[in-house]
Amino acid sequence: MFRTWIGAALVAGMVGFGGAAAQAAEAWDMPMAYPDGNFHTRLGREFAEKVKADTNGEVVITVHGGGSLFKGDEIKRAVQRGTAPIGERLISALSNEDPLFALDAVPFLATDYDQAWKLYQVSKPALTERLAKENLHFLYAIAWPPQGIYANKAIESAADMKGLKFRTYNATMARLAELLQMVPTQIEAAELSQALATGTVEAMITSGATGVDSQVWEQVKYFYDVQAWLPKNMVFVNKRAWDKLDPKVQEAITKAAAEIEAKGWKMSEELAQGYLKTLAEHGMTVSKPSAALASDMAAIGEKMTGEWEAGAGDAGKKIIADYRAK
Repeated sequence: MFRTWIGAALVAGMVGFGGAAAQAAEAWDMPMAYPDGNFHTRLGREFAEKVKADTNGEVVITVHGGGSLFKGDEIKRAVQRGTAPIGERLISALSNEDPLFALDAVPFLATDYDQAWKLYQVSKPALTERLAKENLHFLYAIAWPPQGIYANKAIESAADMKGLKFRTYNATMARLAELLQMVPTQIEAAELSQALATGTVEAMITSGATGVDSQVWEQVKYFYDVQAWLPKNMVFVNKRAWDKLDPKVQEAITKAAAEIEAKGWKMSEELAQGYLKTLAEHGMTVSKPSAALASDMAAIGEKMTGEWEAGAGDAGKKIIADYRAK
């Protein structure tokens, strides 16, 4: 289980920089799509602090939260091009580029933290290799809390979702909307509050964390804890910028990334129930799905898992087989 796993990077000795010739610091801007109060962004800032300390100031990272430097859908391209040396992106938001990026958002494939960690471990080598082909060096990934259904009306079965304006942020979500006969609307997290306020979005599947960040209780009143999947945000570096670094600096950053990743997974799990409590405290009806809704969603999950395997080919089938064998 991830909670008992400690990688070699976590127990490696502190990287020494004493006696090394002073070098000009690498100043890296790090765009992040989520608000400053979100736990992913807070962890990004902590990562930046660790990197500065552990590299003795040779790499200084400035975090820009809330899409203030680049919007969410601009971040990966910015880092690829070197416009920003490092950044964070929701992996599944890239699902239109490669089925591999959609894996952790396949409904009901991995529905708790232990399952999500196992899925991450079997898919991480392929993810790292895929990013390297796009001039990106993978550092770490952290799961969001399990995803639930938010709606502006009571939902007893999938039929009740028909026709609702549904927030999507990747191709998988668009397919889910199609299967549920909803109206898909592409909305980034930073734009969610306005979309809800204007009625552009009437329902969505996302985490308790995003619900609290966006204060969704002002527009929607129902949350169903279906635990559909646990998507991840990943942090990556422009490969050319990475390759310029001294190996000892790379080692220090890799160690800091492993430490933040382990802390982030634990934090996400600890925060999950607190987010749902906050939604309830602000007047939302927070409940488990009805038997009919759970059954409807599970059937859609099975269908979408099969579709993902077909689209991902032999490599995807191997990942699923390795995951189920764990």
